[in-house]
Amino acid sequence: MNMDKPIRWVAVFALLLFFGLMAQVNYVQGSEAESLRTDPHNARQYQDVFNSPRGQISAGGEVLVTSTPTGKDNPKYGRTYKDGPIFAPITGYFNGNATQVERAYNSLLGGKDKRIANQHWFDTFIGKKPEGANLELTINPQAQRTAYAQLKAQTAPGRRGGAVVIDAKTGAVQVAASWPSFDPNEVAPQTGDKGVKRLEQLDKGSGVIRPLNDNALSQTFPPGSTFKTVTATAAMNQLGMNDQTVVDTSPLTLPESGTNLPNDSDSGSCGGRAPLKGAYAESCNTSFGRLALQLGIERLNRGAAEYGFGKSVKLEPMMPAAESDVPVNYTDADGKQQHTGQDATARSGIGQENVRATPLQMAMVAAAIVNHGKLMNPYVVNTVRAKDQSELYAASPKEFSQPLSSDQASQFEDMMRAVVQAGTAKNLQGSNIAGKTGTAEQGPGIPNARWFVGFAPADNPRYGFAVMTEGSGFGATGAGPIAAAIMRQVLKK
Repeated sequence: MNMDKPIRWVAVFALLLFFGLMAQVNYVQGSEAESLRTDPHNARQYQDVFNSPRGQISAGGEVLVTSTPTGKDNPKYGRTYKDGPIFAPITGYFNGNATQVERAYNSLLGGKDKRIANQHWFDTFIGKKPEGANLELTINPQAQRTAYAQLKAQTAPGRRGGAVVIDAKTGAVQVAASWPSFDPNEVAPQTGDKGVKRLEQLDKGSGVIRPLNDNALSQTFPPGSTFKTVTATAAMNQLGMNDQTVVDTSPLTLPESGTNLPNDSDSGSCGGRAPLKGAYAESCNTSFGRLALQLGIERLNRGAAEYGFGKSVKLEPMMPAAESDVPVNYTDADGKQQHTGQDATARSGIGQENVRATPLQMAMVAAAIVNHGKLMNPYVVNTVRAKDQSELYAASPKEFSQPLSSDQASQFEDMMRAVVQAGTAKNLQGSNIAGKTGTAEQGPGIPNARWFVGFAPADNPRYGFAVMTEGSGFGATGAGPIAAAIMRQVLKK
């Protein structure tokens, strides 16, 4: 009897079983890995989170976040943050829970993402744990450091400051800095119970300081006169105006209260009538209050929405920015819903009343102007690579909206240059930046929110930016020089 044939059939059958088993393991460990990992009945998701090294987070070729062995059984690996407070608004922290990029790319950093499991299925099959992927951020590290140092030096004690710079052509965020900040090293896994207590302290904050909620992406402030860019855009789109349309800059009596909405000066362009460009350069409150009244709060709200107001802008998955807003209705001190009246509408037109914005949102306004009216969705992660350098993700710039035409954007470029050349920011001449000043009152005994929002270089611009600090004085001096220092560093590359 010939035994070769049965042996061959047994071998083929065994081989089929082997490949079937591999396919099943690949499906369970790969395609189904994410659902199994996050199943509430799977206790191992909490037991092994510190037993494998997470991927690195880098920017500009510089490693900012790494996993390091602790020499302990639990946790086996800690997390180390280079210049932690400087980069915390983007990296966030990781201690089992996570924020910011650490949260947005948690499964890739932790090696649990199905893209890693599918690509390295044989490692999974033989029981080797997949290694976490590495992230490369869009951030300019030296510009981020400059922004942090400048905000720290120029913000009033016990108050807040934030700065954002965006590559207008792509939406890549170059800077997202906050003062005060916190050190993620203080709450990393290796800190144990001490880190847990520190995290509780940070979460409670002190006064207006909420270190875990950064002041670049996650907090809103009254934008003051920088919002006149949004009001003017709405007037161009909905009232048929342009930069040469003559507007009334004379004193304005508010229709409900009979009080005046003052200008800082009632001379020059603010002395009676002027082209919109002149009223913008010299920041005439009365003309923009009138424009807001002509538009009405509903149309002003819709115009702002074109720039992203009223939306939760997502920089990355599970990494939304705080929502900026121009409320049509608001909740009063008694908890009742109220409609924004005419006086409040006029004040909204100059970025006061209940108007709120993040530095990110105002940088987006400037970026749309730089990019010929087209606003790109901001993002902070450029690429994700596995340990073998294979690419798992690459950012693809996406259009967010088009709030104004290319011709209107060109007019705003000239209007922002006029602010520095002949308007409220003449102190910034020679700084190679252009923009709009803003000084927002925040209530009795509370320092002003001082803004400068604009672009660089002044000619052929590439970047949109926003800087806000709280303190005495005005945006031209309290935020403008900070913007100039940041942009000098950005433009070095």
